[in-house]
Parts: sequence; structure tokens; C-alpha cells
Amino acid sequence: MSVETRNIDTLVLHGGGFRADPATGATTVPIYQSVSFDLQDTARAERLANLAEIGFMYSRVANPTQDALEQRLAALDGGAAALALASGQAATAIAVLTLVEAGDNIVSSTDLYGGTWNFFANRLRQFGVEARFVDPADPANFRRATDARTRLYFGETLPNPKLEVFPIREVAEIGHQFGIPLIIDNTLAPVLARPIDHGAAVVIYSATKYIGGHGTTIGGAIIDSGRFPWADHPERQPLLNRPDPSYADRSWVELAQPFGPIAFLLAARAGLLRDLGPAIAPQNAFQLAQGLETLPLRIQRHSENAARVAAFLSGHPKVASVIYPGHQAGEARRRADAYLTGGHGGLVGVELKDGIEAGKRFIDALKLLYHVANIGDARSLAIHPASTTHGQLPPRQQHASGVTPGYVRLSIGIENADDIIADLSQALDHA
Repeated sequence: MSVETRNIDTLVLHGGGFRADPATGATTVPIYQSVSFDLQDTARAERLANLAEIGFMYSRVANPTQDALEQRLAALDGGAAALALASGQAATAIAVLTLVEAGDNIVSSTDLYGGTWNFFANRLRQFGVEARFVDPADPANFRRATDARTRLYFGETLPNPKLEVFPIREVAEIGHQFGIPLIIDNTLAPVLARPIDHGAAVVIYSATKYIGGHGTTIGGAIIDSGRFPWADHPERQPLLNRPDPSYADRSWVELAQPFGPIAFLLAARAGLLRDLGPAIAPQNAFQLAQGLETLPLRIQRHSENAARVAAFLSGHPKVASVIYPGHQAGEARRRADAYLTGGHGGLVGVELKDGIEAGKRFIDALKLLYHVANIGDARSLAIHPASTTHGQLPPRQQHASGVTPGYVRLSIGIENADDIIADLSQALDHA
């Protein structure tokens, strides 16, 4: 039984088809720690292998614990189906590689997480795929960079660390004119933004961050909106419309017809995941499902605390500037208000006046905040990117992302805001 509601705080607990374990009546999703599943008879085994029926055969492709998480993730974003994967990086890779082959190109925002930039700029070259980077401040840049071999557009709702909201609807509408889907990484804005409602064809997450929420579990997810008309664009989207030799020369559009508008997601699961293998472990899927249950509550607190921190930092004499969506002006603020509902997220960027040494002294003086590389934890976290991997990014990416010598990234947690601010205050005394 599926609960009929659009209220997110209910969907994260009751969304999807899982109500209770049919074998035991357990109301918490069990951890199905099994590699394989009983195929019952040869006729059913043949149907499963040929995608005439969808079910569980082998946990590299699908697992019941994973399936329950996927159904709730799809419900969260209003999608048709979801695919949970081993990491957010795996979600990015599988989502993109499902649509491209040698000779193709993608058009991406310059405002990206560093790992995504590196995958696009360097690793895709090994597959013969070009990544074209454009400034999303002008959505028309995506149109200008498009040619006959452009297969997808890519952006981040709330890019880390620049934090200027991506123009989702504007770019999606340009893509629809060409038959090009927009893939949106919504890692920093779950609950706050629903990209599918604004025209995104596919949404991806590093579930490691806010969805998991406790810094314990690596995982990723792809959500297929089910709304993009793949069959209407056979020349623009050949990999979903071309016969696939793995499945008796049927196309993914054809294979998906009995199951609904999930051609993209089916190709990602039964094609790329099957062949490349970045499967999520059942234990990780279970832990992410637990995190999902409290996501709306945590996101609200993250946002409230971050807004208070940003206000405090803005008035401090050692701070040159604060990077936070709620403090932006002009077009950047308009987009934040248009696409983010109920808060502006938990990340705050702060530029210290005295540059790189001040950033190091600030980090070393923190007592409450952890000095770690991840974000989205229930605890407050901080890092000085110029001292770590972000400082090794190409100059173009450093400029585009906002990484500078005095920049410090704060991931504000759900502690009491007064305690967070007290720690930041004493650390600034040392900066």
C-alpha cells in the first residue's frame, strides 16, 4: 500500500510501497544481506533475465533493502523511479554515461563540486566525451554551447562552494527545445528544492551528505522524473532509442514500456550498473533509509542555524565577506527565493581578510566544529579548501567556484546555534 500525499515529512517515512516485511511483519525495512534470490523456476528466471519481469536476481543490480530506499527517494522528489548507488560520485558517473558515447559532448555549469569538475574535465576524455563548461549566470550560454552531439545539460541546485542557485527552469526549457535533458545535482538542497517540479529530467544526490545526515555512510542516488520524452528524440538520444544487443536488440524505450516511463532509469540499472558494478551495500541502503526519515527536521535546523551564523559573521571585523544564499542580492537572490523553499541550506562560506594564514589559524583554533572534508553531517564542520584538495583545482575552476586563499567552508550542524557561534567567535580571535 502506498500513502497518497505530497507532504515531504510524511513521504520520507511512508513513501513507496514498503509498509511491512511480508515475511515477518517488521515495520522497519529489513537488511536483506543476500547476494542472490530464489528464481523459483526456469520460466521466471528467463523473464527476469530478459527484463520481461522486474524482480530480484542478484544484489549487484537490485536488492529489497535498496528497493525500499529507492521508492522513498523517488517519492521525495516526485520522480517515477530511483536508483541507489555506492556513492554520489557513482551516481554522477552512471547518470552521465547512460546517455553518452565517444564523440558526444555535455554542457555543464562551471559552478561544480571539485570531484564532478575533475570527472567531467579529465575522466570523460577517456571515453571520448567532451565536457563544455559555461557560466550559468546567463542560461543562454547553454544554448550557445550546444551542437548536434550534445546529449545532456548538467548543474548543481546549490553549488559547493559558490552557493549561487542554478537557473533550473530556464536551462531545462532550453534543453526541451533540443531534446536535451537537464540533470541536476540536488545534494545540498534536498527537501528545500524539488528540481523535477521546475523541469529537470533527472536528479542526483550524494546521499552521503544530508540524506544520510550523520557522517557514517557513503551512498548516492539517481531519480528519474519519468517526464522526459526520450522516444520523441531518437537522433538526439540514440543510446535510449537504439537497439541494445544485451537485450535481444530491443531499445531501452521499448524495454521500459511495460513498466512505465523509466527508460533512463532502466538503462542506468540494467545497463551501466550491471556492467560497471557500483552497487550500494544493503547495510548502507538501510542506514540511508534511517537518515531519510529525519531529513526534513534536520534540514530545517541546518538552515535556521546557518542563517544565524551567516548573520553573525557578516558583522565581524575579521571577515571580508560571507557567502550564503540568504545574503545574496540581485539575480542570485531571486533564484534562491524561486528555487529554495523553507530555508537556504546549511553551508556558509566565509572569506577572512588576512588570507591563507588567517584561514589556517581559524581552523586550528576551532574546538566544537570538526575539521573534516565532508559536509551535511548533524555536527558542524569546517575546512580551509586552499589547504586541501580544493586548492589543487585548475585556476579556472578555482575562480568559478569561489575558492580563494582566505576562504573557509562551514557546514553548519544541528547543535544549539549559540554554541556554534561561540566557537566561531573564539576561533576568529585567533585568525
